[in-house]
Amino acid sequence: MRDRRDVIIGNSAAAVGCIAGIRKSDSTTPITLIARECEHTYARPLISYLLAGKVDERGMDYRDRGFYERNGVETILGVAVTLIDETERYVETDDGRRIAFGKLLIATGGKPVIPAGLPGTDAKGVFTFTTWEDARRIMAHIGEATVQHAVVIGGGLIGLKAVEALVELGIKTTVVELADRILSTTFDRTASDMALRFLEKRGVHVHCSTTVSDVTCVDGRVVSAKLENGKELVCDLLIYAIGVVPDVSVAAGTGIATDRGILTDAHMQTSVPGIYAAGDVVQGIDLLTGESRTIPILPNATRQGVVAGVNMAGGEMTYAGGIAMNAVDIAGLPTISVGITSSERADDEVLATSDESAGTYKKLVLRDNRIVGAIFVGDIDRAGIVTGLIKGKVDVSAFKELLLSRDFGIISLPLEYRKHIVSGVGIEV
Repeated sequence: MRDRRDVIIGNSAAAVGCIAGIRKSDSTTPITLIARECEHTYARPLISYLLAGKVDERGMDYRDRGFYERNGVETILGVAVTLIDETERYVETDDGRRIAFGKLLIATGGKPVIPAGLPGTDAKGVFTFTTWEDARRIMAHIGEATVQHAVVIGGGLIGLKAVEALVELGIKTTVVELADRILSTTFDRTASDMALRFLEKRGVHVHCSTTVSDVTCVDGRVVSAKLENGKELVCDLLIYAIGVVPDVSVAAGTGIATDRGILTDAHMQTSVPGIYAAGDVVQGIDLLTGESRTIPILPNATRQGVVAGVNMAGGEMTYAGGIAMNAVDIAGLPTISVGITSSERADDEVLATSDESAGTYKKLVLRDNRIVGAIFVGDIDRAGIVTGLIKGKVDVSAFKELLLSRDFGIISLPLEYRKHIVSGVGIEV
C-alpha cells in the first residue's frame, strides 16, 4: 500500500510546526492529521487558565479554526492510531481505518505518570491534569460536588499550574511532594523556598518528603487522602500531577528505535526512513550538555515539528538541540528557569542576587564565561535577553558585572550581538 500522503499522528505544537514546515515548499501533497483528542489544536499550557475561568474555550485555540482547511489538512479527531506498518506504509486506527502514507510524523506528546498500585485512581473526584478533557472533567466535578478541599499530588510544574487554578477558584488546596522541596528539578533550594513561602501566604499547605499511601472513598467518591507520614487530608478533589513521560506506545512492534523517548537524527527522522518524530515524544540533544534527553516544552516541539516538516517535503533543515526552559506563575508569583540551574562543576561560577522584601531572586550559572543556566523569581524582565545569551553561547566576560544590575539591557550587549538579535538571524521559534 503506497501513497504520497503525509500523515501526522498528534495535534499540538509539533504537529502544527510540521504542517508549516511542509507547506513552506510543498503546497500540494495531501496531509492527514490523526489525533486521540477531539479538540481543534489548542495551547496546552492554557488548561490551568481555562480551569480558573481566565480564558474561555475559544481562547484555547493554538491556531485559528481555518488553519487546517487553508493548509489542505484532513483531520481525523477523537481517533487513536493503534498500529504503524513501516513496511507497507500505513497506519491503523481504533475505529478500523487503514490510512496509507508516504511520510509519517509521530507527535504523540507525553502521557501522565501513573505508577502501578497508585491508590484511588478509579474513584470519583480523582484526576490527572495534562489535557483539555482533564480540565473539563475537573470543572464539571467542582460544580457537581461543590468542592471545598483539594489535594494535588506533585509539586512540579504541572502540579503548581493546577494549584494556581484551584487557588483562583477559592478552593483550599494542599500540595504533596515526594521530594524534599517543590520544583526540585527546575529550581535551586533558594528559589524553591521562595515559591513555598509565597504559596503559604496564599493559603496553600505543602507537605514534602511524603506521598499518598491510601485514599478513602464514600459511595465511590474520594473524601480523604492518607499520607505516608501518617497525616490524613480531607479532600473532595484529588489531582495526580506526578509528571509526564513520552507516549511511545504507537512505536511498539515497529523498527522505530526508542529509549525514554523516540530517537531521531538531526533531521528529526527516526531509525525508519520516511518516519519522523517531534515534540514531547522525542528524546533529543540538550544544546548545553550534549546529552540525549527529553525536553518537553512548547518552543522545542514547534521547532522540531518545523524541521521534520521541511525534511518530509524534501528540503534540508537540521535541529541543533534544545534547552530546558520553564515559565510558571505560582499563584501570582512569576518565575522562569532556563538551562542548568544548579552548579555542577567546581569551575562553574554563580552570580546571584535576592530581595526578600520584594520577593525577587535572580541567579546565573556561568561556565567558561558563558551563561548555561538562569533562575528568575518575582522579576522576570531580563529573562528573554539572558535566554538569548544562553542559546547563543555568548562570551559575557566583557559585561559580566552588569548581568544582574537593574540597568542591564540590550544596550549592555556587544554591538555585533545587538545587530544579530535585532535583525532576528538565528533566533529560533
